[in-house]
Amino acid sequence: MNYPLRRATVVGTGMYAPKRVVKNEFFNELYKKDIDTFLREQRNMFERHYMEPEQATSDLIVPAAEEAMKNAGITAKDLDLIIVATDTPDYVSPSTAAVVQYKLQATYAGTFDVNSACAGFVAAMDIASKYISADAKYKNILVVGAYGMTKYLNPDDYKISTLFGDGASAAILQPSKDSSGVLAAELYTDGQYHDYMGIYAGGTHQPITHSVVENKGHLLNFAKKIPIETNGTHWPRLTHTLLDRIHRHPEDVKHFFLTQININSINEAMDNLKLPRRLSHNVMDRYGYTGSAAVGMCMADAVRQHKLKKGDLIILLGSGGGLSMAALALEWGYNT
Repeated sequence: MNYPLRRATVVGTGMYAPKRVVKNEFFNELYKKDIDTFLREQRNMFERHYMEPEQATSDLIVPAAEEAMKNAGITAKDLDLIIVATDTPDYVSPSTAAVVQYKLQATYAGTFDVNSACAGFVAAMDIASKYISADAKYKNILVVGAYGMTKYLNPDDYKISTLFGDGASAAILQPSKDSSGVLAAELYTDGQYHDYMGIYAGGTHQPITHSVVENKGHLLNFAKKIPIETNGTHWPRLTHTLLDRIHRHPEDVKHFFLTQININSINEAMDNLKLPRRLSHNVMDRYGYTGSAAVGMCMADAVRQHKLKKGDLIILLGSGGGLSMAALALEWGYNT
């Protein structure tokens, strides 16, 4: 049976960061050198949150999802689908989304995970919007971005390990009753960079052995350096692609939510778009780099601060290992 296309809109958001706060000064003491100055001045990072040893990624997701559902005015029993975007799952198999479904008691929800590295939340938003557009049975979809990367950090690599924090973000998407919602989306991958950064042991390519663990091959590895201008170049390009498709202009955009690993790349992107840097809502100062969760945390944090107004044009831009990128244009549906 064919159904008319429907637009998907965000009706509730949530976020969660674990209780343990790790300030930059912790790394000064750990490494016996000034780490704080670089993190503050070059990354806009002051502190981040670490999960406890007994916590799994699903434990971060549940409170973020509960906040999003509360803000949307629904319960877990109303969910039709749960999409979890993460590259730090509870298990290699089964999906973390199945664990979340159980913990939420979302009895009627189908589930699956998405691994597009740190572009995952935006990619999952795109997927959810297409489910809603294509099939009338989907009325409430939970989209999650979640990150527990601190369990995979190599403490010997202080330039990398000091950037990361843990967290989760969530959004509830429903069919729109007006013009609000997802307007356009674009995915981009440059697979030549697939072996530049990631967790390369634990899958079929390199099963975990005693030798792998001894050499720390199961931990996050930035094996090669992706060109520093990559995000600053592709984020504006993807933005223009979306805006051309919906016949809008950069100056029409009210808010940008971008991957939070490097404030200089964000500033470069805004400068290349000839827009004020303040249009990017950033959270890395409080949460560090939260990967798959970062873009959604920016959105949820902006909602908490009542920054979004009905009709605002918003651009979401995520990028991560792969090299994978995802961009999405969204008309906000309510006053926060």
